[in-house]
Amino acid sequence: MQGYEKTANFFDTTIADNPSFGNIADGLITDAIKSTGAAKKGGRAPIVSVCDYAEPMPDSGLSLVCTPGNDVDAVTGLVAAGCNVVIFSTGLGTPTGNPIVPVLKISTNSTIARRLSDMIDFDCGPVIDGTPLEDVSRELFEKVIETASKDYVVKADKLEQFDFMLWKRSLDL
Repeated sequence: MQGYEKTANFFDTTIADNPSFGNIADGLITDAIKSTGAAKKGGRAPIVSVCDYAEPMPDSGLSLVCTPGNDVDAVTGLVAAGCNVVIFSTGLGTPTGNPIVPVLKISTNSTIARRLSDMIDFDCGPVIDGTPLEDVSRELFEKVIETASKDYVVKADKLEQFDFMLWKRSLDL
């Protein structure tokens, strides 16, 4: 966060415009809340490394990668860091893919999964409706293995959503 603030100051602006209006509408009202939510997606796995944008991950396990808040730039940075499959969670339905690795899109709720069924690969919404987290987690794990094994083709690939953008290292909010 200090790096972002320093960059914002250099450009004579603030980081107040991040999170986006869509994030704020969904309750992500500060960068701290947004970042905590992102880190929590790793579950209980210990963090083994914190990497800069596109820096190769040194170890197997959960690594945090510094990326901008923009989806396409962020996915490109994860791929450059060494991700073989990107698990992209969305509450708003961002359509993105990548030309190098599969982007498995998971919805945080069943409403999005139904509305965007042509883009969403996995619906995590049943957890909200009472399905045990362990059951949904097991199904998601199996879907990730199928994707990594090329037994499942992600919808982004079927739709030819091959997005690629490098972070300019300027102020992207």
